[in-house]
Amino acid sequence: MRSISYVGDLVRLCVGLGAQSNGKLTARERELVAEHPGDAPETIVQRSAIQIQRGFDPLGEAYTQIFSPLDRRRLGQTYTPATIVESMVGWARDQGKPERIVDPGAGSGRYLLAAAREFPEATLIGADVDPLATLMLRANVVATGLASRTRVVLGDYRSLDLPDIDGRTLYIGNPPYVRHHQIAPEWKAWLLSTAKERGLKASGLAGLHVHFFLATAEHGRPGDYGAFITSAEWLDVNYGSLVRQLLLDGLGGDSLHVLDPKAAPFADATTTGAITCFKLGERPESIKVRRVDDASALGRLDGGHALSRQRLAEANRWSVLTRVTPKLPEGYTELGELCRVHRGAVTGANKIWVHRDGKIDLPESVLFPSVTKALDLFGAGERLAAADHLRRVIDLPVDLDIFDVDERKQIDRFLRAAKKQGVHEGYIASKRTAWWSVGLRDAAPVLATYMARRPPAFVRNDVEARHINIAHGLYPRQHLDTAVLDNLATHLRSAVTLAQGRTYAGGLTKFEPKEMERLPIPSLESLSKGDVSAAGSASTVE
Repeated sequence: MRSISYVGDLVRLCVGLGAQSNGKLTARERELVAEHPGDAPETIVQRSAIQIQRGFDPLGEAYTQIFSPLDRRRLGQTYTPATIVESMVGWARDQGKPERIVDPGAGSGRYLLAAAREFPEATLIGADVDPLATLMLRANVVATGLASRTRVVLGDYRSLDLPDIDGRTLYIGNPPYVRHHQIAPEWKAWLLSTAKERGLKASGLAGLHVHFFLATAEHGRPGDYGAFITSAEWLDVNYGSLVRQLLLDGLGGDSLHVLDPKAAPFADATTTGAITCFKLGERPESIKVRRVDDASALGRLDGGHALSRQRLAEANRWSVLTRVTPKLPEGYTELGELCRVHRGAVTGANKIWVHRDGKIDLPESVLFPSVTKALDLFGAGERLAAADHLRRVIDLPVDLDIFDVDERKQIDRFLRAAKKQGVHEGYIASKRTAWWSVGLRDAAPVLATYMARRPPAFVRNDVEARHINIAHGLYPRQHLDTAVLDNLATHLRSAVTLAQGRTYAGGLTKFEPKEMERLPIPSLESLSKGDVSAAGSASTVE
């Protein structure tokens, strides 16, 4: 609105629209009104009321013109486009009727008003810490005739008083994005202690949106549900692990929809957005995930492919699981639903820990035939049927007291020689529980290369060789018989292409473990029957 260019204009317009008739103004709101006396032009008041009643947000638009994104950064204020609001409210509609709707960072009330139109019998609660925002919200609910069922709270959502009700509560909105530097120490302490009471770990580095997820878990009751849009960084950063844990236990993650920055989820912030839909009290067996390039493609938030709880719990980063939304052929699933993919152990000093057979004086029990070069797999063909050409990796246990006297003498001589070369001071060794224990993974039934100028080799590991970090191991999540494993490896050899990996300078193509888990494979039923056609080979990994 071009006529609203100053704070005073906006305050007077809010008053003209009836903000003071929605509940009792707080002291801070009264001070704001007193600072800007006078009346807004009647024509602007009338025009604004008509726009509000038609579903527009002239007050919020004016606010974003008066205050720059930099001005609003302190309170983490971003205003959500109508397309996204409509999709989130549409998802809520599909979950049933709430008795109460709560917006934790209401701003001018875009979510509350949209949800109120959808649920005409629900009571409404909007909280915000900005007195100008709550004045706008009061004005909007009066203009739309919602004042009688709306409670506006000028205060922090984390300390919001929500009385118990018989019905369900819908939590919906765009929690403020504020970095940890601007969060008061007492609230950081609240985050740590509240998470600890729930048996979860939290970090003082968490942004305010993480606090709001936890506060929702605290406020809510089983049966409540909600949808928040936030920055997507919690998918990957260490402090975001609290949100990831909550979605798997207690907050009940239902679906996750990631919007690429080019989708412009926020007009005044270039960021990757994430819409998180949840159902409190549930411990989901899977969560649907997808990535959307355009907000207009969000729809009713019922799309995406299901990722198992186990797979999500194992992942330290979730964004890689959303980077592709493959259109899987009928009867196909992702490799990660059937197998974990793990890179081999990092020795930190191959010249110390990797040797040819017969070249080291140590007990045979600590020498493990291992795949230590990609050529070991490329040269094996379909099956690794012999181990005599493989090098041995020394993998000592943490507890060396299990060895007899003669074996311990051999080991002590080896460790003295290793220490003379400073191996114990290396970065990798210094991070281990015991510097001398490499920690090889168990033998994987299928081994794979992951970096080359040709598609990965997928090799059946008949000799139960171990592997170091030049290869990935495919570990079934459940018992798979020999025929299924053979068919799985056969399919992967015929179906996987370079186009499904990440190509780097120099032409090398790489498959990270979580990216390899995205590869399409026939269903377990098809693999059991020997149907290993390459129908899924066209899918790509970003």
